[in-house]
Amino acid sequence: MTYTWSVFTKPWSGLPGDELGKLVAGLGFTGAEIPVRDTAFVTPATAGSDLPPFVEQLRAEGVEPISIAGDLSESAFSAAAKAGVPMIRIMAPIGPDGYAASVRRIRQELEDAITLVTRYGVQVGVQPHHGRFVTSSLGVLHLLEGLPDEFKVVWDAAHDALAGDDPAVTLELVKDRLGIVNLKNAKYLRTDEGWKTWFGQADEGLSDWSAVFANLHDYTGPICLTGQYSDPSVPVEERLRSDLRTAVTSSSAAPSGEYD
Repeated sequence: MTYTWSVFTKPWSGLPGDELGKLVAGLGFTGAEIPVRDTAFVTPATAGSDLPPFVEQLRAEGVEPISIAGDLSESAFSAAAKAGVPMIRIMAPIGPDGYAASVRRIRQELEDAITLVTRYGVQVGVQPHHGRFVTSSLGVLHLLEGLPDEFKVVWDAAHDALAGDDPAVTLELVKDRLGIVNLKNAKYLRTDEGWKTWFGQADEGLSDWSAVFANLHDYTGPICLTGQYSDPSVPVEERLRSDLRTAVTSSSAAPSGEYD
């Protein structure tokens, strides 16, 4: 199976496009997710003017943007469309008003975005996240129920495992809305302050990446390594090179019958 091997460029969010493109390509990736945030090179305020040339600089290095990590403002949709970026990735945070009220509010925001999705031809991807977010793939799928097909699930190996789920179950559930597969790994560590989440490399957490690939079936979209590691003692670039090798090996070892 051929995938677009991608990376979330948050670790280098301050780099201009030409430098970032060279770095990402040098690590062996052909795709990238771009943060559009106040702390990044491309900010929400400048995305309209800065994102298109930024994306062209990535493409000049053989790196195709798969998504931006941003918000559902019209300016974000317009910038993504101008740059030819196919998706805006968001998460579903739980506010102080509680889970049920937050889900109703987020659902309304998604429904309000239907007009923008149609106008600009840009998809929306919603990712589960542990903590004060919608944490499970099933929760995200429920959030998207009845929305147009352009609203996708961004499945995440680490957060799926932190939620106690099984990729054999969740990947089957979300397959019709699967937009991006995030690869990272995590586990819970006991500390003096209680249980904490610790993000490690491919073989250092609760997620079995081989099981992920064994259950992807006919998926041909982007595989995005997120570059999130709790231990800063090893350069993120070194960890990503290793994890990309592991991911490619895991994908090649997946039973061919799973893709029939």
